[in-house]
Amino acid sequence: MTTAGSREIMDWKKILVAVDDTPTSENALQYTGNMVGHLPDVSLHLLHIYPEPPPDYYATGGSLDQYRAEREKIAAGIFSGAMEILTGCGIKTRSITTESRMAERETISQTILEVQRERGFGTIAVGKRGVSKAEEFLFGSISNALVHQSRGIAVWVVG
Repeated sequence: MTTAGSREIMDWKKILVAVDDTPTSENALQYTGNMVGHLPDVSLHLLHIYPEPPPDYYATGGSLDQYRAEREKIAAGIFSGAMEILTGCGIKTRSITTESRMAERETISQTILEVQRERGFGTIAVGKRGVSKAEEFLFGSISNALVHQSRGIAVWVVG
C-alpha cells in the first residue's frame, strides 16, 4: 500500500471480482483475465453475494441452513465457470480464491465494499447490470454505488 497525500492507496493487483450468473459477469471475468492474465503477483478473489431469503421462505417450511446450502450450490457452479474463464486467460488456480456471502441487512454493493475493506483489495471488477433507467432510479445500480462509494481503489465496470 502507498499513500497519496493523506489517502491510502491499495495494491491494485489484489483484485475482488463480484460474480453471478449473468453475461455481464462473464464479461467482467474475461476482461479481468485479459488485463492481468500473465502478470506476476496478481491475486483474484471471486465473490458471489446472494440476498436474504424472501419473507415467505420460512412460512413454506424452509430453514436458513437449507437456504444457505441451496445458494452455496449455485455459487459453486458460478465459481466453476469463472475458474474456467480465468485459467483460460493464464491465471494460475493458486492465485484465485472464492467466497459466497449473504447480504444480511445490506445491499449487494455495501457487502462488496465491506469485503473490499476487510481484505484490502485495491481493485474491484464488476459487470454492469442491464437495468433500465427507471429501474436504476428506483433501485439503484450496484456498479454505480461502487463507483460513488469506493475510496482509494480502482473499480472496473464492464458491460
